[in-house]
Amino acid sequence: MGSSASKFRIAKPRRVVGLMSGTSADGLDTAIVDFSPSGTPSLAAFATYPYTHSVRRRILDLARAKTVDLNELTRMDFLLGELFADAVIALASDAGVSLDSIDLIGSHGQTVRHLPEPRRFCGRNVAATMQIAQPAIIAQRTGVTTISDFRPRDIAAGGHGAPLVPLTDWMLFSHKRITRAVQNIGGIANVTYLPAGGASDEIIAFDTGPGNMIIDHLIAQISGGKKRYDRGGAHAAKGEVCNKTLTRLMRNAYFKRNPPKTTGRELFGSDFAEKLLKQARSGGLSDSDILATATNLTAASIADAYRKHLPKLPDEVILCGGGHRNATLVAAIQDRLPTSRVTATDDLGVDADAKEAISFAMLARLTALGAAGNAPSATGASCPVILGTITPADGTPR
Repeated sequence: MGSSASKFRIAKPRRVVGLMSGTSADGLDTAIVDFSPSGTPSLAAFATYPYTHSVRRRILDLARAKTVDLNELTRMDFLLGELFADAVIALASDAGVSLDSIDLIGSHGQTVRHLPEPRRFCGRNVAATMQIAQPAIIAQRTGVTTISDFRPRDIAAGGHGAPLVPLTDWMLFSHKRITRAVQNIGGIANVTYLPAGGASDEIIAFDTGPGNMIIDHLIAQISGGKKRYDRGGAHAAKGEVCNKTLTRLMRNAYFKRNPPKTTGRELFGSDFAEKLLKQARSGGLSDSDILATATNLTAASIADAYRKHLPKLPDEVILCGGGHRNATLVAAIQDRLPTSRVTATDDLGVDADAKEAISFAMLARLTALGAAGNAPSATGASCPVILGTITPADGTPR
Protein backbone atom coordinates (compact mmCIF):
# COMPACT_ATOMS: atom_id res chain seq x y z
CA MET A 1 0.00 0.00 0.00
CA GLY A 2 1.11 3.59 -0.58
CA SER A 3 1.88 6.50 1.67
CA SER A 4 -1.80 7.06 2.48
CA ALA A 5 -1.95 3.74 4.31
CA SER A 6 1.28 4.39 6.20
CA LYS A 7 -0.05 7.75 7.37
CA PHE A 8 -3.38 6.17 8.30
CA ARG A 9 -2.01 3.33 10.46
CA ILE A 10 -0.58 5.09 13.47
CA ALA A 11 0.35 2.76 16.29
CA LYS A 12 1.20 5.42 18.86
CA PRO A 13 0.54 8.99 17.78
CA ARG A 14 3.15 11.25 19.33
CA ARG A 15 2.03 14.67 18.12
CA VAL A 16 -1.66 15.52 17.71
CA VAL A 17 -3.51 18.75 16.99
CA GLY A 18 -6.80 19.35 18.81
CA LEU A 19 -9.39 21.73 17.34
CA MET A 20 -12.35 23.03 19.30
CA SER A 21 -15.04 25.54 18.33
CA GLY A 22 -17.76 25.92 20.93
CA THR A 23 -21.34 27.10 21.09
CA SER A 24 -20.30 30.74 21.48
CA ALA A 25 -18.64 30.56 18.04
CA ASP A 26 -16.04 33.12 19.06
CA GLY A 27 -13.20 31.39 17.29
CA LEU A 28 -11.19 28.22 16.94
CA ASP A 29 -9.06 26.91 19.82
CA THR A 30 -6.05 25.16 18.31
CA ALA A 31 -3.60 23.08 20.36
CA ILE A 32 -0.52 21.12 19.35
CA VAL A 33 -0.13 18.36 21.92
CA ASP A 34 2.87 16.07 22.35
CA PHE A 35 2.42 12.68 24.01
CA SER A 36 5.01 10.76 25.98
CA PRO A 37 5.48 7.02 25.30
CA SER A 38 3.10 6.37 28.21
CA GLY A 39 0.48 8.70 26.73
CA THR A 40 0.93 11.72 28.99
CA PRO A 41 0.03 14.90 27.09
CA SER A 42 1.98 18.14 27.13
CA LEU A 43 0.99 21.34 25.39
CA ALA A 44 3.51 22.35 22.73
CA ALA A 45 1.61 25.33 21.32
CA PHE A 46 -1.80 26.94 21.57
CA ALA A 47 -3.71 29.80 19.98
CA THR A 48 -7.28 30.91 19.46
CA TYR A 49 -8.11 32.16 15.99
CA PRO A 50 -11.16 34.47 16.16
CA TYR A 51 -13.78 34.26 13.46
CA THR A 52 -14.60 37.36 11.49
CA HIS A 53 -17.86 39.08 12.37
CA SER A 54 -19.42 37.75 9.16
CA VAL A 55 -18.42 34.13 9.79
CA ARG A 56 -19.56 34.22 13.41
CA ARG A 57 -22.89 35.78 12.47
CA ARG A 58 -23.52 33.14 9.82
CA ILE A 59 -22.62 30.30 12.22
CA LEU A 60 -24.98 31.66 14.86
CA ASP A 61 -27.72 32.21 12.29
CA LEU A 62 -27.43 28.55 11.24
CA ALA A 63 -27.49 27.39 14.84
CA ARG A 64 -30.52 29.53 15.72
CA ALA A 65 -32.61 29.06 12.59
CA LYS A 66 -35.67 26.85 12.77
CA THR A 67 -35.27 26.19 9.04
CA VAL A 68 -31.90 26.19 7.31
CA ASP A 69 -30.79 27.18 3.81
CA LEU A 70 -29.01 24.02 2.62
CA ASN A 71 -26.73 26.01 0.32
CA GLU A 72 -25.64 28.11 3.31
CA LEU A 73 -25.08 25.04 5.49
CA THR A 74 -23.09 23.22 2.82
CA ARG A 75 -20.86 26.18 2.04
CA MET A 76 -20.26 26.88 5.73
CA ASP A 77 -19.20 23.25 6.22
CA PHE A 78 -16.51 23.66 3.59
CA LEU A 79 -15.54 27.19 4.63
CA LEU A 80 -14.97 26.08 8.20
CA GLY A 81 -12.87 23.20 6.90
CA GLU A 82 -10.65 25.77 5.20
CA LEU A 83 -10.48 27.93 8.34
CA PHE A 84 -9.67 24.93 10.54
CA ALA A 85 -6.88 23.91 8.14
CA ASP A 86 -5.57 27.48 8.08
CA ALA A 87 -5.40 27.46 11.88
CA VAL A 88 -3.37 24.24 11.98
CA ILE A 89 -0.96 25.54 9.37
CA ALA A 90 -0.61 28.94 11.08
CA LEU A 91 0.00 27.52 14.55
CA ALA A 92 2.52 25.01 13.27
CA SER A 93 4.37 27.77 11.44
CA ASP A 94 4.36 30.12 14.43
CA ALA A 95 5.55 27.33 16.74
CA GLY A 96 8.27 26.15 14.37
CA VAL A 97 6.58 22.76 14.05
CA SER A 98 6.73 20.85 10.77
CA LEU A 99 3.37 19.60 9.48
CA ASP A 100 5.16 16.33 8.67
CA SER A 101 5.74 15.84 12.41
CA ILE A 102 2.01 15.92 13.18
CA ASP A 103 0.49 12.45 13.28
CA LEU A 104 -3.18 13.34 13.70
CA ILE A 105 -5.71 16.13 13.89
CA GLY A 106 -8.73 15.77 16.16
CA SER A 107 -11.49 18.17 15.14
CA HIS A 108 -14.63 18.69 17.17
CA GLY A 109 -16.11 20.80 14.38
CA GLN A 110 -18.82 23.38 14.93
CA THR A 111 -22.11 22.18 16.35
CA VAL A 112 -25.09 23.55 14.43
CA ARG A 113 -27.69 21.12 15.82
CA HIS A 114 -27.69 18.88 18.85
CA LEU A 115 -30.90 16.87 19.33
CA PRO A 116 -29.97 14.12 21.80
CA GLU A 117 -33.49 13.34 22.99
CA PRO A 118 -35.16 10.84 20.62
CA ARG A 119 -38.23 12.23 18.87
CA ARG A 120 -40.73 10.49 16.61
CA PHE A 121 -39.67 11.10 13.02
CA CYS A 122 -41.02 9.24 9.97
CA GLY A 123 -42.15 6.37 12.15
CA ARG A 124 -38.89 5.99 14.08
CA ASN A 125 -37.51 7.43 17.31
CA VAL A 126 -34.54 9.50 16.19
CA ALA A 127 -31.84 11.35 18.14
CA ALA A 128 -29.38 13.37 16.11
CA THR A 129 -26.47 15.77 16.12
CA MET A 130 -24.56 17.73 13.47
CA GLN A 131 -21.08 19.23 13.56
CA ILE A 132 -19.63 20.93 10.50
CA ALA A 133 -16.07 21.85 9.34
CA GLN A 134 -15.38 19.46 6.48
CA PRO A 135 -12.63 17.02 7.56
CA ALA A 136 -11.74 16.20 3.95
CA ILE A 137 -10.66 19.82 3.51
CA ILE A 138 -8.61 19.75 6.72
CA ALA A 139 -6.85 16.52 5.74
CA GLN A 140 -6.24 17.67 2.16
CA ARG A 141 -4.86 21.09 3.06
CA THR A 142 -2.62 19.92 5.90
CA GLY A 143 -1.67 16.45 4.69
CA VAL A 144 -2.56 15.09 8.14
CA THR A 145 -5.05 12.33 8.89
CA THR A 146 -8.07 13.97 10.52
CA ILE A 147 -10.51 12.46 13.00
CA SER A 148 -13.85 14.25 13.31
CA ASP A 149 -17.53 13.69 14.17
CA PHE A 150 -16.93 12.41 17.68
CA ARG A 151 -20.54 12.72 18.88
CA PRO A 152 -22.55 10.52 16.47
CA ARG A 153 -21.11 7.16 17.51
CA ASP A 154 -22.09 7.72 21.13
CA ILE A 155 -25.61 8.65 20.01
CA ALA A 156 -25.71 5.50 17.89
CA ALA A 157 -24.94 3.57 21.09
CA GLY A 158 -27.91 5.17 22.84
CA GLY A 159 -26.04 8.05 24.47
CA HIS A 160 -26.47 11.81 24.29
CA GLY A 161 -23.26 12.32 22.32
CA ALA A 162 -22.19 14.65 25.12
CA PRO A 163 -20.43 15.53 27.23
CA LEU A 164 -17.46 14.24 25.25
CA VAL A 165 -14.53 15.03 27.53
CA PRO A 166 -15.25 13.17 30.81
CA LEU A 167 -12.82 10.35 30.03
CA THR A 168 -10.02 12.80 29.26
CA ASP A 169 -10.92 14.76 32.42
CA TRP A 170 -10.50 11.55 34.37
CA MET A 171 -7.15 10.88 32.69
CA LEU A 172 -5.93 14.40 33.48
CA PHE A 173 -7.39 15.22 36.89
CA SER A 174 -8.47 12.15 38.86
CA HIS A 175 -6.91 11.98 42.32
CA LYS A 176 -6.62 9.17 44.86
CA ARG A 177 -7.69 11.27 47.85
CA ILE A 178 -9.41 14.39 46.50
CA THR A 179 -12.91 14.46 44.99
CA ARG A 180 -12.97 16.90 42.10
CA ALA A 181 -15.47 18.52 39.79
CA VAL A 182 -14.00 19.73 36.51
CA GLN A 183 -16.32 22.56 35.49
CA ASN A 184 -16.07 23.80 31.95
CA ILE A 185 -17.79 27.13 31.32
CA GLY A 186 -18.07 27.75 27.61
CA GLY A 187 -21.30 28.76 25.92
CA ILE A 188 -22.86 25.89 27.85
CA ALA A 189 -21.49 24.76 31.23
CA ASN A 190 -20.70 21.13 31.89
CA VAL A 191 -19.26 19.24 34.84
CA THR A 192 -17.22 16.07 35.18
CA TYR A 193 -17.40 14.62 38.70
CA LEU A 194 -14.35 12.57 39.70
CA PRO A 195 -14.76 10.78 43.04
CA ALA A 196 -11.54 10.31 44.99
CA GLY A 197 -9.87 7.12 43.83
CA GLY A 198 -12.72 6.45 41.40
CA ALA A 199 -12.44 4.34 38.26
CA SER A 200 -13.46 5.63 34.84
CA ASP A 201 -16.84 3.92 35.08
CA GLU A 202 -17.61 5.98 38.20
CA ILE A 203 -17.50 9.28 36.32
CA ILE A 204 -20.61 11.44 36.48
CA ALA A 205 -20.84 14.15 33.85
CA PHE A 206 -23.56 16.30 32.34
CA ASP A 207 -24.39 19.82 31.20
CA THR A 208 -25.29 21.94 34.21
CA GLY A 209 -26.99 24.57 32.03
CA PRO A 210 -26.00 27.93 30.56
CA GLY A 211 -22.40 29.05 30.74
CA ASN A 212 -21.46 32.24 28.93
CA MET A 213 -24.11 32.00 26.21
CA ILE A 214 -26.83 34.11 27.83
CA ILE A 215 -24.34 36.62 29.26
CA ASP A 216 -22.69 37.06 25.85
CA HIS A 217 -25.99 37.60 24.08
CA LEU A 218 -27.11 40.16 26.65
CA ILE A 219 -23.89 42.19 26.56
CA ALA A 220 -24.04 42.21 22.76
CA GLN A 221 -27.60 43.55 22.85
CA ILE A 222 -26.94 46.04 25.62
CA SER A 223 -23.80 47.40 23.90
CA GLY A 224 -25.41 47.59 20.49
CA GLY A 225 -23.08 44.90 19.19
CA LYS A 226 -19.90 46.64 20.33
CA LYS A 227 -19.03 43.92 22.87
CA ARG A 228 -19.06 40.14 22.55
CA TYR A 229 -18.62 39.35 26.24
CA ASP A 230 -18.52 40.96 29.67
CA ARG A 231 -14.77 41.14 30.20
CA GLY A 232 -13.93 39.98 33.71
CA GLY A 233 -17.60 40.33 34.64
CA ALA A 234 -17.05 44.07 35.03
CA HIS A 235 -20.56 45.10 33.99
CA ALA A 236 -22.22 42.42 36.10
CA ALA A 237 -20.16 43.53 39.09
CA LYS A 238 -21.84 46.96 38.95
CA GLY A 239 -25.34 45.51 39.22
CA GLU A 240 -27.54 43.88 41.83
CA VAL A 241 -28.95 40.40 41.42
CA CYS A 242 -32.74 40.35 41.11
CA ASN A 243 -33.52 37.33 43.25
CA LYS A 244 -37.14 37.23 42.10
CA THR A 245 -36.04 36.92 38.47
CA LEU A 246 -33.30 34.44 39.35
CA THR A 247 -35.75 32.24 41.25
CA ARG A 248 -38.09 32.22 38.27
CA LEU A 249 -35.27 31.33 35.87
CA MET A 250 -34.14 28.48 38.11
CA ARG A 251 -37.58 26.88 37.75
CA ASN A 252 -36.62 25.84 34.21
CA ALA A 253 -37.44 22.17 33.75
CA TYR A 254 -33.92 21.36 32.55
CA PHE A 255 -32.46 21.97 36.00
CA LYS A 256 -34.80 19.39 37.53
CA ARG A 257 -33.98 16.59 35.09
CA ASN A 258 -31.65 13.84 36.21
CA PRO A 259 -28.45 13.04 34.30
CA PRO A 260 -27.47 11.94 31.76
CA LYS A 261 -28.55 15.15 30.11
CA THR A 262 -27.20 17.71 27.69
CA THR A 263 -28.44 21.03 26.43
CA GLY A 264 -27.45 23.81 24.09
CA ARG A 265 -28.48 26.84 22.11
CA GLU A 266 -31.86 25.25 21.40
CA LEU A 267 -32.84 25.85 25.05
CA PHE A 268 -30.53 28.56 26.40
CA GLY A 269 -29.84 30.52 23.23
CA SER A 270 -30.99 33.84 21.85
CA ASP A 271 -34.71 33.22 22.37
CA PHE A 272 -34.14 32.56 26.08
CA ALA A 273 -31.87 35.62 26.41
CA GLU A 274 -34.24 37.93 24.52
CA LYS A 275 -37.16 36.89 26.71
CA LEU A 276 -35.07 37.50 29.82
CA LEU A 277 -34.00 40.92 28.55
CA LYS A 278 -37.55 42.00 27.71
CA GLN A 279 -39.02 40.85 31.03
CA ALA A 280 -36.18 42.31 33.08
CA ARG A 281 -36.41 45.71 31.43
CA SER A 282 -40.17 45.78 31.83
CA GLY A 283 -39.57 45.04 35.51
CA GLY A 284 -37.31 48.08 35.85
CA LEU A 285 -33.95 46.31 36.05
CA SER A 286 -30.90 48.24 34.88
CA ASP A 287 -28.60 46.73 32.29
CA SER A 288 -26.01 45.96 34.98
CA ASP A 289 -28.70 44.30 37.12
CA ILE A 290 -29.70 42.14 34.17
CA LEU A 291 -26.09 41.05 33.60
CA ALA A 292 -25.60 40.40 37.32
CA THR A 293 -28.71 38.22 37.36
CA ALA A 294 -27.70 36.30 34.23
CA THR A 295 -24.20 35.75 35.62
CA ASN A 296 -25.67 34.42 38.84
CA LEU A 297 -27.98 32.14 36.86
CA THR A 298 -24.87 30.34 35.61
CA ALA A 299 -23.41 30.17 39.12
CA ALA A 300 -26.69 29.12 40.73
CA SER A 301 -27.38 26.41 38.15
CA ILE A 302 -23.89 24.97 38.68
CA ALA A 303 -24.22 24.89 42.47
CA ASP A 304 -27.78 23.58 42.28
CA ALA A 305 -26.72 20.80 39.92
CA TYR A 306 -23.98 19.69 42.33
CA ARG A 307 -26.39 19.50 45.24
CA LYS A 308 -29.10 17.71 43.28
CA HIS A 309 -27.13 15.33 41.12
CA LEU A 310 -23.74 14.58 42.70
CA PRO A 311 -23.19 12.06 45.51
CA LYS A 312 -21.38 14.72 47.55
CA LEU A 313 -20.02 18.20 47.05
CA PRO A 314 -16.50 18.12 45.61
CA ASP A 315 -13.43 19.08 47.59
CA GLU A 316 -12.24 21.06 44.56
CA VAL A 317 -14.02 22.74 41.67
CA ILE A 318 -11.58 23.08 38.78
CA LEU A 319 -12.65 25.66 36.21
CA CYS A 320 -11.79 25.85 32.54
CA GLY A 321 -13.26 27.50 29.45
CA GLY A 322 -13.79 31.21 28.88
CA GLY A 323 -15.94 31.61 32.00
CA HIS A 324 -12.96 31.01 34.27
CA ARG A 325 -11.79 34.51 33.33
CA ASN A 326 -15.02 36.12 34.55
CA ALA A 327 -14.08 37.15 38.08
CA THR A 328 -17.67 38.03 39.00
CA LEU A 329 -18.87 34.59 37.92
CA VAL A 330 -16.02 32.79 39.71
CA ALA A 331 -16.77 34.69 42.93
CA ALA A 332 -20.47 33.82 42.64
CA ILE A 333 -19.63 30.12 42.23
CA GLN A 334 -17.35 30.22 45.28
CA ASP A 335 -20.04 31.99 47.33
CA ARG A 336 -22.55 29.27 46.45
CA LEU A 337 -20.08 26.43 47.14
CA PRO A 338 -18.29 27.67 50.27
CA THR A 339 -16.96 24.24 51.31
CA SER A 340 -15.32 23.59 47.94
CA ARG A 341 -12.05 25.11 46.81
CA VAL A 342 -12.64 26.84 43.47
CA THR A 343 -9.55 26.94 41.28
CA ALA A 344 -8.62 26.58 37.61
CA THR A 345 -6.95 23.87 35.55
CA ASP A 346 -3.99 26.25 35.17
CA ASP A 347 -3.17 25.56 38.82
CA LEU A 348 -2.88 21.87 37.96
CA GLY A 349 -0.63 22.37 34.98
CA VAL A 350 -3.26 22.37 32.22
CA ASP A 351 -3.91 25.63 30.35
CA ALA A 352 -7.54 26.49 31.10
CA ASP A 353 -8.09 28.10 27.72
CA ALA A 354 -6.51 25.17 25.85
CA LYS A 355 -8.03 22.38 27.91
CA GLU A 356 -10.93 21.55 25.57
CA ALA A 357 -8.67 21.51 22.50
CA ILE A 358 -6.21 19.30 24.39
CA SER A 359 -9.09 16.94 25.14
CA PHE A 360 -9.89 16.52 21.45
CA ALA A 361 -6.26 15.76 20.72
CA MET A 362 -6.49 13.06 23.41
CA LEU A 363 -9.76 11.70 21.99
CA ALA A 364 -8.26 11.52 18.50
CA ARG A 365 -5.31 9.60 19.88
CA LEU A 366 -7.61 7.12 21.61
CA THR A 367 -9.46 6.57 18.33
CA ALA A 368 -6.21 5.96 16.46
CA LEU A 369 -5.25 3.42 19.13
CA GLY A 370 -8.58 1.65 18.74
CA ALA A 371 -9.67 2.62 22.25
CA ALA A 372 -13.10 3.81 23.37
CA GLY A 373 -13.36 7.53 24.03
CA ASN A 374 -16.80 7.91 25.57
CA ALA A 375 -17.83 7.51 29.20
CA PRO A 376 -21.16 5.65 29.19
CA SER A 377 -21.84 6.61 32.80
CA ALA A 378 -21.83 10.23 31.62
CA THR A 379 -23.49 10.06 28.20
CA GLY A 380 -25.96 7.25 28.85
CA ALA A 381 -24.57 5.11 26.04
CA SER A 382 -25.13 1.36 26.29
CA CYS A 383 -21.41 0.60 26.01
CA PRO A 384 -17.97 2.13 25.44
CA VAL A 385 -17.38 2.91 21.75
CA ILE A 386 -14.56 4.15 19.56
CA LEU A 387 -15.45 7.70 18.60
CA GLY A 388 -15.06 9.60 15.38
CA THR A 389 -14.74 9.31 11.64
CA ILE A 390 -11.24 8.95 10.18
CA THR A 391 -10.28 10.86 7.04
CA PRO A 392 -6.85 9.61 5.94
CA ALA A 393 -4.30 11.87 4.29
CA ASP A 394 -1.19 11.05 2.32
CA GLY A 395 1.01 13.37 4.32
CA THR A 396 1.56 15.88 1.52
CA PRO A 397 0.06 19.35 2.15
CA ARG A 398 -1.66 20.82 -0.91
